[in-house]
Amino acid sequence: MDLNAIKSRLQSLQNKGKSGGNKDDRAKNFWVPPVGKSVIRIVPSKLNKSNPFKEVMFHYGIGNKTMLALTNFGEKDPIVEFAQQLRKTSDKENWSLAKKIEPKMRVFVPVIVRGEEEKGVRMWQFGKEMYLELLGIAEDEDIGDYTDIMEGRDLTVDTVGPEVTGTKFNKSSIRIKPKTSPLSDDNEVIKKWISEQPDVLSLYKKYEFDEMKTMLMEWLEPSEDSGEETTEEVAETPVQEAPKANYALNTKKKGFDEDEFDELFNK
Repeated sequence: MDLNAIKSRLQSLQNKGKSGGNKDDRAKNFWVPPVGKSVIRIVPSKLNKSNPFKEVMFHYGIGNKTMLALTNFGEKDPIVEFAQQLRKTSDKENWSLAKKIEPKMRVFVPVIVRGEEEKGVRMWQFGKEMYLELLGIAEDEDIGDYTDIMEGRDLTVDTVGPEVTGTKFNKSSIRIKPKTSPLSDDNEVIKKWISEQPDVLSLYKKYEFDEMKTMLMEWLEPSEDSGEETTEEVAETPVQEAPKANYALNTKKKGFDEDEFDELFNK
């Protein structure tokens, strides 16, 4: 038995138990555009040859955690179901809460960063605005498939910091290179980049249905002695704040009790 291999596998599985892994995992598997100019190439996905973009739904801010929505796996999601029940009421605060807890889309795409090719394929994540821009470029008949291995195009990513955006987040814009070029001049490197890509869904902890339901209940009704907070790093992802006041299922009283929670949840 290869004890070094066993140890490595154990560490890998332990890291997966943490939401998003540790900082080294994030640096290895994710690319976050630094302030300034970067040149990247979107690589065809090994999981879906027809579409390199992976849409993933997340719940943000519940218990200060980032949670994969179970709908990503075709499974029932307690937070999604609860939000649907809230929208069946006529209470405006319930609708507001439903909007807060419903999953938000992030998009991931495999990229190679020019000048950092030795780091291999990493996942670049972004929101709807950047996603629409990248799809729009592909729709342009004069550009076409910019991920093509032999006749694709690199992208220039311009990123500005908070001092320019006026927020606490960076903002990136993209420009497509006018000339086509191969992904690499080395066919073996291309094969490696196509076959060795991070699997986004495996990089985040998957919580079970009952775990998520419990975290939702605790977030809605935090215990008085619960002063401990858990935080985590999510690249370029704003974490929504919990509501300042408890939302009402019954507009005549504030807060939730467990029976009321289950009653609405199970309707």
